[in-house]
Amino acid sequence: MIPKEILDKVRRIEITTSHLVSDIFAGAYHSVFKGRGMEFDEVREYQMGDDIRSIDWNVTARTGTAHVKKYVEERELTVMILVDASASTHFGSTKELKNALAAELAAVLAFSAIRNNDKVGLIIFTDRIELFIPPRKGKRHVLRVIREVLYFKPQGKGTDINAALEYLTKVMRRKSVAFVISDFFGEDFKKSMGISNKYHDVIAITLNDPREAALPDCGLVEIEDAETGRKMLVDTGSPQVRRRYKADALARLDGRNRLFRSMGVDHIDVHTHEPYAKALIGFFYARHKRR
Repeated sequence: MIPKEILDKVRRIEITTSHLVSDIFAGAYHSVFKGRGMEFDEVREYQMGDDIRSIDWNVTARTGTAHVKKYVEERELTVMILVDASASTHFGSTKELKNALAAELAAVLAFSAIRNNDKVGLIIFTDRIELFIPPRKGKRHVLRVIREVLYFKPQGKGTDINAALEYLTKVMRRKSVAFVISDFFGEDFKKSMGISNKYHDVIAITLNDPREAALPDCGLVEIEDAETGRKMLVDTGSPQVRRRYKADALARLDGRNRLFRSMGVDHIDVHTHEPYAKALIGFFYARHKRR
C-alpha cells in the first residue's frame, strides 16, 4: 500500500511539471528529438508553394492534374530514464534532496515524451539493477514511473553506472533517447557509456549540491560516506582544508565534464539550490542550435 503522502507528492509533481511541459518543454522536446524519418501519408493536388520535387508524376499523368506526395514525420521515439537511487542521492543541504530533484526531472521528461506520443521506460539502479519498467505510452504509465522513482526502496547503497548502461544496451535493441540521472559518484564508466552512446542517444543529467563543492566553516565535523559508511573527522574551521576540499571538488567536476565531451555525450548540470528549468531550457536551445 503506497502511503498517502507519496500519492500527494506524485500529484503535486504532476501539476507542477505538467505546467512546465505545456508552457515550455513540449515544443522544445519535439524540435530536438526527431523521429526515425519520414513516412508517406497521402497524394493530393498540387498547391501554390509546394516543392516541385514532391510531384507524383505517375498520378499527375494519370489524372491530368498535378499531384504531390505528402509525407509526415515518423515521430514515435522510445525514451528511457535511468535513475540513480544510490545512498548518495538521498542528500541535500538546501531546500531539496537530490532524489526528489531526480523525480521532478523524470516527470518533466516523461510528460514531454507522452505529449509527443513517445514511449517512456524506466531503469532504477544502485550498485545493481533495482527495477525495470518497459517502455509504454499514456499518462497512467507516466504516473507509475514517477511513483516508483519517489517510493521505490532500493536494496543497494553503492553506484554502478556501468551495470545500468550495460543493462540498457541489453534490454533496448532499438535506438532510444536515454537520460541518465545521477550524481555520477562511482567508478570509471567511460567504456560502457561510450558503447551505449553508439546505439542510443545518451544524455547525462548530473545532480549537484553546493555542499559537494564547498565546505562551510563549522569547526570539527564528523563526515560519513553515504554509500560506504566510512566516517572521518574534518576540521572545517581550517582555511587550508576548505581550499583543498574545493580544489578537489572542482577537479572532479572538470574531469567529469571532459569525460562527457570526449565521448560526445551531452550533459545537463542541475543543482538542488537552483531551478532546473533554466538548465533544461539551455540544453534544448543549445542542441537545437547545433542541429
